[in-house]
Amino acid sequence: MGAPDQLWAPWRSPYITGMPRGRRRCIFCAAKASRDDESAQVVYRGRRVFSLLNRYPYNNGHLMVACYRHIGTLTRLQPAEASELWQVTTRMVELLSSVLQPDGFNLGLNLGRVAGAGIPGHLHLHIVPRWNGDTNFMPVAAATKVIPESLEALYHRLKPRAARRLR
Repeated sequence: MGAPDQLWAPWRSPYITGMPRGRRRCIFCAAKASRDDESAQVVYRGRRVFSLLNRYPYNNGHLMVACYRHIGTLTRLQPAEASELWQVTTRMVELLSSVLQPDGFNLGLNLGRVAGAGIPGHLHLHIVPRWNGDTNFMPVAAATKVIPESLEALYHRLKPRAARRLR
């Protein structure tokens, strides 16, 4: 039995180590409270959840869907929140499929710091578009992940279509 495969993401190190743990603010609560969706990169606001771009994406189009309430576990989700979380996730996958035309998606919840949650106190689901061949030598050889589109450009492509699609 060989060693397990590992996904290395060294480009995320500045995010992880950038601020002492005790002084990190909740990016989801800040985005929820923001009156400027563009600066907060909020693509869609629902009644109980919202979707925003990940500022440290694993791939182009990496979105997150978060509850408005600052809760960290699935067991604290109210039924209406759970339903809307999945509905908005499904719609964001449809939106990204339409705009970016990826070959697939990774969807995930990291529950707890040990499971990879950078912000374990605020439940959020990751949507990561994937393309055939999107993993290449750059992250390994140059410690660089190639993201072919700026967050600002992507935001302007997604925001108008998200609002139309989810009404």
